[in-house]
Amino acid sequence: MAEDSKPRSGWINLAVDYGPIIVFFGVYRYFSPSDATDAVGEVMAVVRSTAAFVLASLVAIAVSKWKLGHVSPMLWLSTGLIVFFGSLTVIFQESFWIQIKPTVIYLVFGLSLLIGWLRGVSLVKLVFGTAFEGLTERGWMLLSRNWAFFFLLLAVMNEVLRSMYNEANGQFGTWITAKLWVFLPLTFLFTFAQIPMLMRNGMTEDEAEEALSEIPPK
Repeated sequence: MAEDSKPRSGWINLAVDYGPIIVFFGVYRYFSPSDATDAVGEVMAVVRSTAAFVLASLVAIAVSKWKLGHVSPMLWLSTGLIVFFGSLTVIFQESFWIQIKPTVIYLVFGLSLLIGWLRGVSLVKLVFGTAFEGLTERGWMLLSRNWAFFFLLLAVMNEVLRSMYNEANGQFGTWITAKLWVFLPLTFLFTFAQIPMLMRNGMTEDEAEEALSEIPPK
């Protein structure tokens, strides 16, 4: 570890990873109209919550650098996509853009990891090699395979929910609720379900928990 690297904090990691989506949910709930037929109010709630999401994501980057001493590659990429698709949402005032963002990032990671795994290459190792110190080659391949299929599953789930719950039918809030209460817990459970496999392939439980905190995108 570099001399200027700062110690990790589990609570800070959770705040950095999941704080922005909680802000997203809270701001939408605050501004969402009580009348489901208020199309203008719904659009403004989407725009305001998305703008808050973008701002909170940028704050998360700053907090990660300040308190943890670094910004993970996954956090850089996911925040970049949040800023890009969030800006399109604000500019065009359409929820489609921010709702498609998870599908894009899940497909990019899922397909990249799957292709790498089929070719016998662990892309997780290329990006997160130093975080998973001691992991065997078999462990790297299993980790790549497992995350590939999980990301692809999340992409499918997001597309199903996006088609059912959106600004057009006044159900954008239901989609955000699913992101908070379905996607995040599912990702959390899947992430830490990898610990036994990592422990069988060269890592201690503490090392596995710390390393896995780097992977899930928002």
